[in-house]
Amino acid sequence: MTQVADSQTDQESPAAVPRVGGGSETTEAAAKAHVRAVVEASGTSFYWAMRLLPQARREAMFAIYAFCREVDDIADGSDPPAQRRRALAAWRAEIERLYDGTPGVATTKALLPALRAYDLPKSEFLAMLDGMEMDVAMDAQAQLQPLDLEALLLYCRRVAGAVGVLSVHCFGDASPQAQELAVVEGEALQLTNILRDLAEDAERRRLYLPRELLAEAGLADLSPDALLDHPKLPDVCFALAAMAEARFARARSLLAHCDRRALRPAVLMLEVYDRVLARLKQEAWRQPRRRVSLPRAQKLWLVLRHGLL
Repeated sequence: MTQVADSQTDQESPAAVPRVGGGSETTEAAAKAHVRAVVEASGTSFYWAMRLLPQARREAMFAIYAFCREVDDIADGSDPPAQRRRALAAWRAEIERLYDGTPGVATTKALLPALRAYDLPKSEFLAMLDGMEMDVAMDAQAQLQPLDLEALLLYCRRVAGAVGVLSVHCFGDASPQAQELAVVEGEALQLTNILRDLAEDAERRRLYLPRELLAEAGLADLSPDALLDHPKLPDVCFALAAMAEARFARARSLLAHCDRRALRPAVLMLEVYDRVLARLKQEAWRQPRRRVSLPRAQKLWLVLRHGLL
């Protein structure tokens, strides 16, 4: 769990991120080692997708992932909401320092070469932080109010679309079609995550199923935990799955207008998550407390198939 100091000054930095000094080769190596360690410790499928990239682009993506992981750990932490907001505000100040060319922590030190090489838009880092603040706001509610569909899609744009847009810049195709692909695929991936992580979210007293779908099924007033055992839960999940499937289909159509070879990591993530969604539908959310994942052998096959295209 990420911890930060109680100070609210603009000079506050995320204390859990190792601080690094000037601009020596040792410092750059330490920053790169830090972000790589964050990625490897996460056990994410993301690691294998990034392995498809040339070294410089791969290191840029490791730095982006480390930023996302570290701010997500703040949003999902057990500190009081006010303290988590201060921590996220500290990251906002650190992003400003990054774009001023004076990053102060290991992750932003690792991001600086990527920012210069691939013209990473600052707005996407700030959008990610906006999404993390939506999570904290949900935790702070005295009585949980589910997001409506518009707010859910805004959340997906912030926490997943932002990562996608940053990623396609690093992959080597930042065309308008590739950026649209990044947003659409990001929504599909995030909706799949929501459908896969119902139990984990319920433990945090969070609910991302949209208010309109819950109301249609007569489930608007149930707690996240009570929803897991309700026989109408699959109705809501199948409806949200259809939205994810439409976005997977749109992403595939956009690929025809993009540099597919440059976007191989995005293709791999699309194929992995599409299969996760298919497994969720096959199991029909009969055991929503059990987390669905792909067998390691199938993931390896996807890496080999899409890594060689």
